[in-house]
Amino acid sequence: MSRSRTWRGAGPARPARNGGFTLLELLLAFMVFALSFATVLEILSGSMRNTVRARQYTEAALTAQSVMDQVGLEIPLEAGVSLAGESGDYRWQIELFEYVDSGENPHSVEIAELTGIELIQVDLEVSWGQPPRDQTSYFSTVKALMANRELRAK
Repeated sequence: MSRSRTWRGAGPARPARNGGFTLLELLLAFMVFALSFATVLEILSGSMRNTVRARQYTEAALTAQSVMDQVGLEIPLEAGVSLAGESGDYRWQIELFEYVDSGENPHSVEIAELTGIELIQVDLEVSWGQPPRDQTSYFSTVKALMANRELRAK
């Protein structure tokens, strides 16, 4: 018996594809991945910076509240007092002086004088960090006390 061979593909030979990716496709996919990854890293680093900044401002506000709570107890509630101190990584400076009406409430000083109340403005500066990246927050409030408190204590 003779075997005859039959050629099934009559015509020009075509290159066989294995179903894989070309080098160009792989490079393009890697570039897309690298750009996406870089974008995600930038977003995460910005988020971490914002979180650290928020923590620092929160701790500064808590330090300020703690110092303000000491006014009238450990810090004398008198005009002319100026003190400075530290609390952890935070430095503070406080000044007390007689309240001067800023125009927001024009009758506040008059009412205080009529009722025998002395108004003391308390300005507090809280700073942290090292130059050139040091930060500062300012806090201010008005405290009231009886104007003739020495006479009543006697």
